[in-house]
Amino acid sequence: MESMEKAQKTQKGQKVGTTRTVSTVRDAGGVVTSRVRRTVLPGGLRVVTEEMAGARSATVGVWVDVGSRDETPSLHGASHFLEHLLFKGTYERSALDISVALDEIGGEFNAFTAKEYTCFHARVLDEDLPLAIDVLGDMITSSVLAADDVEAEREVILDEIAMHDDDPDDVVHNLFAERAWGANSPLGRSIAGTEASITGLDRARILRFYRRHYRPERMVVAAAGNLDHAQVVRQVRKAFGRRDFLTGDQVPAGPRHTNRRVRVRSGQVSATRPFEQVNVVLGMQGYARDDDRRFALGVLNTALGGGTSSRLFQEIRERRGLAYSVYSFTSQHVDAGLVGVAVGCLPAKLDEVLATVRLELSRVAAHGITEEELVRGKGQLRGGLVLGLEDSASRMIRLGKAELVHDELLEIDEVIARIDAVTLEEVREVAAEVFSRPEVLAIVGPT
Repeated sequence: MESMEKAQKTQKGQKVGTTRTVSTVRDAGGVVTSRVRRTVLPGGLRVVTEEMAGARSATVGVWVDVGSRDETPSLHGASHFLEHLLFKGTYERSALDISVALDEIGGEFNAFTAKEYTCFHARVLDEDLPLAIDVLGDMITSSVLAADDVEAEREVILDEIAMHDDDPDDVVHNLFAERAWGANSPLGRSIAGTEASITGLDRARILRFYRRHYRPERMVVAAAGNLDHAQVVRQVRKAFGRRDFLTGDQVPAGPRHTNRRVRVRSGQVSATRPFEQVNVVLGMQGYARDDDRRFALGVLNTALGGGTSSRLFQEIRERRGLAYSVYSFTSQHVDAGLVGVAVGCLPAKLDEVLATVRLELSRVAAHGITEEELVRGKGQLRGGLVLGLEDSASRMIRLGKAELVHDELLEIDEVIARIDAVTLEEVREVAAEVFSRPEVLAIVGPT
């Protein structure tokens, strides 16, 4: 299999319009069950598809290399705001037309904004894929961004921010990120923005942001399911050819991130909310997404707090009865990462919960995990990986992320092999390094 990394290294030399086969998977009888292909269109727009044998659906996503960490303080929330606005109408379709186009064929249509990218996606019957591509291309290239729509959607986003502010889990994780990365850091700011930043955004600034970042060379169209790559390429070329998007002059976007690793700021922060429970996130600096130790960290995370058999679940919930919800997590970015534990408990149990979490982290840092936990952790990761790629939507996400934010598209069997290759000693070394780092603690709850 040729990795996506090799394909990217030769992207500048790849002739526009030519197609590369990235991978081909066959069953025991030699029948092709999956084929990934890649084409670069004018302007640098990349089209990556996976043909899935036996599928009757298809999912297409437009991945844009812009997210909340690309915003200045005065543009805080602009990526998410723009995601909303692109559904509000184009020169060809009204907002209702966009909704009706997908509803009348039973399609699923949505979008999401993350720290480092934005994705617009649609899942449809295979025969309706051309329509989904056309609607997405129309939205991306030809949105009107009318002033009235900006004002109307501003109120919707303010309601969404208020909704998240009523969710204890959202509040504590936002507070944790703010403490870890810094309130003035793009990674530390919430994706949706604040009431003040959203109120301060006007159409002119959002339009400039749109023109600066929504450029063909910073986009990937990923599709998976029952499809033909050549047909998808033709449909994308037509849909994204509106308004000279693929060939017209573009405003330079400029550099995004440096190669310098972002450091975590340790310390404690708390916020008072009229919730019944106290919500806690305790964590520390982890690894960036390209770090080879991420596989050992994944096994460690699963053994520590990734399921009902994990150490934290068994100790905090099953043995001590201290909390209903407890889990561990990792998050990785291009130049930074976090590892943490999240717990919701009654206020009277907070001190014992924190003491128990710290005790378990110190034990794992000192002694690692057991052979049984290693086997169980690998099994959970393998099962989650394979079961999570059973439909066209999950395959599309895998393709889009691999092309846009990772340096390679690893074959599923290769990922499983890397998981299986993790040793007890590697997990112990990762645990000793990570869990000895200064902690970040965020607490949200009643006074």
